[in-house]
Amino acid sequence: MCSISFINLISISLTCFLLSLYYLLNNMVYFIEWEVVSLNSMSIVMTFLFDWMSLLFMSFVLMIASLVIFYSKEYMESDENINRFIMLVLMFVLSMMLLIISPNLVSILLGWDGLGLVSYCLVIYFQNIKSYNAGMLTALSNRIGDVALLLAIAWMLNYGSWNYIFYLEVMQNEFSMLMIGSLVMLAAMTKSAQIPFSSWLPAAMAAPTPVSALVHSSTLVTAGVYLLIRFNIILSTSWLGQLLLLLSGLTMFMAGLGANFEFDLKKIIALSTLSQLGLMMSILSMGFYKLAMFHLLTHALFKALLFMCAGAIIHNMNNSQDIRLMGGLSIHMPLTSACFNVSNLALCGMPFLAGFYSKDMILEIVSISNINMFSFFLYFFSTGLTVSYSFRLVYYSMTGDLNCGSLNMLNDESWVMLRGMLGLLFMSIIGGSMLNWLIFPFPYMICLPGYLKMLTLFVCIVGGLFGYLISISNLYSLNKSLLNYNLTLFLGSMWFMPYISTYGMIFYPLNYGQLVVKSFDQGWSEYFGGQHLYYKLSNYSKTLFLMHNNSLKIYLMLFVFWIMILFSFLLFL
Repeated sequence: MCSISFINLISISLTCFLLSLYYLLNNMVYFIEWEVVSLNSMSIVMTFLFDWMSLLFMSFVLMIASLVIFYSKEYMESDENINRFIMLVLMFVLSMMLLIISPNLVSILLGWDGLGLVSYCLVIYFQNIKSYNAGMLTALSNRIGDVALLLAIAWMLNYGSWNYIFYLEVMQNEFSMLMIGSLVMLAAMTKSAQIPFSSWLPAAMAAPTPVSALVHSSTLVTAGVYLLIRFNIILSTSWLGQLLLLLSGLTMFMAGLGANFEFDLKKIIALSTLSQLGLMMSILSMGFYKLAMFHLLTHALFKALLFMCAGAIIHNMNNSQDIRLMGGLSIHMPLTSACFNVSNLALCGMPFLAGFYSKDMILEIVSISNINMFSFFLYFFSTGLTVSYSFRLVYYSMTGDLNCGSLNMLNDESWVMLRGMLGLLFMSIIGGSMLNWLIFPFPYMICLPGYLKMLTLFVCIVGGLFGYLISISNLYSLNKSLLNYNLTLFLGSMWFMPYISTYGMIFYPLNYGQLVVKSFDQGWSEYFGGQHLYYKLSNYSKTLFLMHNNSLKIYLMLFVFWIMILFSFLLFL
């Protein structure tokens, strides 16, 4: 099943890519209406939008999905239910396709809900309590976005149809469009894990690594960004853009800080995804939707590769994800390490790799834009943090000696997994320049003073140096003792967001419920209700019983009283 899925997906991906080139060069957009049902004067119409953006994104999603399925053939080979796993991944791809090509909020909701459901099924794939908790957090966080989309659909009942693409430009200054825009922005923020919905993304790492490579790095989490790219007119003409810029900038900063304190390999990469999502969202909120799309596509390539390499390493380390137990992997697993380092350098923005073209252009556009100092600081400091945690990860895992058991089976001979990784390695090297030439047919001339031109490079070098310093264990423990423990805890646990999203949401309602049960159900209502009534009646009964038992006269007198009462009652009738 893996091979069939791989061949089908890769061929559809190539077709989509060639079509997107044709559409891009001829500046074409196809809007297709398919009449599903026509009954009396009512018709149900399904609409599809094919332009270079949807086709290019679709081809990238399909390409990564095909390579991930190929990779899973070996990664999941010990799983008896591998076909079920492949079916779930294919259902995910189908939902993603529906989301990408829909210019209609109802069909977008179908794809959106499909993504949420399949994502939940994949997160709880390894069935244990941690996976169930992570799955529940993922599903419930995403439900907020689903409800926001439903409200947007309800609000669009005022219009002629749900094809939002018709109304965006015409009605961009109206309150109703602003309302729809704010609801769509809320939905996109939950799906792309922006503050305050960030805690679900690192929790979703409980899923198998191929799922993390496809779903939680390159496709599902970018669905929110893609939706906002379609709604970008509303962001740039209202205060929503400024709010999104602040929240996504803080997300980028928070994830960068958190990754420097983390020791779980998959969580570091998840936080790096969160940081890059913040970068896409923030540049999109400034109105540069093409740049956001460019970074979305290049990021998908190197981040999927990074997760695949992490999966190969975890597989060889006997399913251990702790980077403190790794070391010297470049000697034992040279090819995997080469792929890992290339994807890491692409993430840092190493010149002429995939990430460089998009990140460098974003930071130069930020430098030339009319933007406040705080946002400027968030952009550049977060870039430095990205390089820092990437280099820290490399120093921990690639250099030094292996820190796990002396008897190990480290080898680099998983050929099926390596072939899948090499396909993405090729794209991570040439993908950036290729997309640069395609999306921006004429070169951007960004004229900046020398110190601003060199600032990106300087920030990267300083970040790399800082990453090296905190990877030295002695210095790191000194750094921890210098910092206040509570501050370290705060920075290292995503600003307490996982606690706020879980215990914070449930603690007060449960506490209140306990008080209600204690005071009412098992307190006053017991006293005034059933228990008290039972107590009083049993007391009366005992008293009467005593009287009856101890005095025959009283017993017989009561008979006389009852007969007299009965007679008087009958007389009155």
